Amino acid sequence: MSAVLSSGLATAVESEIFFAAQLQFRTDSADLAADLIAAEPQIVVIDTRSVAHYQAAHIPGAISFPHRLMTAESTADWDRSKVYVTYCDGIGCNGSTWGAYKLAKLGFVVKELIGGIDWWQRDGYAISTGDEPGVLLASSIECGC
Repeated sequence: MSAVLSSGLATAVESEIFFAAQLQFRTDSADLAADLIAAEPQIVVIDTRSVAHYQAAHIPGAISFPHRLMTAESTADWDRSKVYVTYCDGIGCNGSTWGAYKLAKLGFVVKELIGGIDWWQRDGYAISTGDEPGVLLASSIECGC
C-alpha cells in the first residue's frame, strides 16, 4: 500500500479550506520583500527575537520587540489597523509563533513569516544590523514559484 495514501486523503473542499487558512496566517519572504520595497503602510514587521539577535541581523524595516515583552501595556499605543508580521530565527524557533499568538490575543491582525530570518537570508534578501530598522530599498530577486 502507498505510504502517501495510507493516512487518508482530504477532499478537494477540505484541502481548499486548509490551504486558504494557511495563506491567511502566513507569508513568505518574497511577498514580504515586495511589500517592504513598496513601503506598504499597512505592514509592520516585528522581530520577536532578543535585542542582541536583532542587532546582529534583522530584516530591513523590522522593529525589535521580543515576544517575551508583549503585553497589553507594552502594545497599548500600537495601531490596530495595521497588519503585524512576526518572525524569529527560522523553522526551529517558535518565537514568531509566540509573538503572533500574543498579538492576536491582544486584538491585533497578524501573520507569521515562514522560515524567519534564516529563510529570508537563504532567499538572498538583504539584512540590516544594529539598533536602527533600516529600509529594504530594492531587490533583483524574483520568487521562483
